Amino acid sequence: MGSLLTRAIVGASLGVMCSLPAAAQEAQGNWLIRARAVRLDMADKSDPIPALAVPRDAITVNDKTIPEVDISYFFTPHIAAELVLTVPQKQTVTVEQSALGGPVDIGTFKHLPPTLMLQYHFLPEATVRPYVGAGLNYTRISSVKLAVPTVGPLQLDNSSFGLALGAGVDIAIAKNVFLNFDVKKVQISADVTQWGQKLSTVKLDPWLFGVGVGYRF
Repeated sequence: MGSLLTRAIVGASLGVMCSLPAAAQEAQGNWLIRARAVRLDMADKSDPIPALAVPRDAITVNDKTIPEVDISYFFTPHIAAELVLTVPQKQTVTVEQSALGGPVDIGTFKHLPPTLMLQYHFLPEATVRPYVGAGLNYTRISSVKLAVPTVGPLQLDNSSFGLALGAGVDIAIAKNVFLNFDVKKVQISADVTQWGQKLSTVKLDPWLFGVGVGYRF
């Protein structure tokens, strides 16, 4: 009788322990939505254009701060998928040095860079919750209005695919509300062409430094 009672108690205890992660996950909610202000810090790497006396890394794209919304879904307390979204961003392109002197602004383009990340959250129940992630970026390039004086109009690739790496921390400040700090490195590049002929490849590869708030439900 005692042996049966002991086995029953042990079995019940193990069942409760196994159900704790799922119960905690349900109590927190599987969804986390964040709104951030993000600073884009461009790498500005480019091939030289000898015919125009443009040296290496002389084609630059402006840094700027943009709004961002991301939606995360937690498959388990530790594993989540994050979709990062914003609105099309207008950027200015400058040639810092060329046969025309420099710097010379040569026009603008817009880009829309959604990113999908898979994240690992180290301490999903703590007040301070660090995480790391990796994923893919797709950037849609549009509204290209680039031209070099006396040379003519320029074109860019209309899309870019690249890797994305990131890390950050959510800090609980109220029930289901978090302060978020996040940093990512994203690969974005495009060929610069004229009349179908490639002139240079520009690698933006920005760092993204974000701060914002999140709500979990």
